[in-house]
Order: sequence, then structure tokens, then C-alpha cells
Amino acid sequence: MGTAPAPVEEVDEALDRAWSVVVWNDPVNLMSYVVLVFRKLFGYSKEKATKLMLEVHHDGRSVVVMAPRETAEMHCHRLHRHGLWATMEQA
Repeated sequence: MGTAPAPVEEVDEALDRAWSVVVWNDPVNLMSYVVLVFRKLFGYSKEKATKLMLEVHHDGRSVVVMAPRETAEMHCHRLHRHGLWATMEQA
């Protein structure tokens, strides 16, 4: 006999935990473009988008949004379509 599947509650809890969407520094995109993408995709103010862009530039990475897994995956995909290097990390 095999092992019983995990209860639905455990699976749902794992999927709903917060995930961090991390944008990484790259040598290609201009800082002004990164600010524009953050404003367009997340609706951030110019000040917040600039702060996040500077974290990427100076620290090499920045957590730009936290969301449930499916939403974080969508954000990563959208960032990739705009040419930014983004990954997800479980918070």
C-alpha cells in the first residue's frame, strides 16, 4: 500500500503562504526603465519604485512584492516579459 495523500488543508496552506518576488540586478536594463516597469506592473509611486530600483542596483536584489504562490508566479512571468530577472522565494 502507498502512503495516503496529504489532507487538503495542508496543501492549501502551503500554496497560500506568502511568497517573495525578488528582482535581481542585471547589466542590461536602465534604472529608469526598471522604475517604469515597477510603476506599470505594481502601481507603485515614483518614490517607492525608485527605492526598490536602488535596492536592486546597490544590493543586487530587492523584494518587490509578497503574494500567494499563484499571484507571485504571475508577477514573475510579467517581470520576465518586461526583460527583468525575477525569482520567487517562500517567505
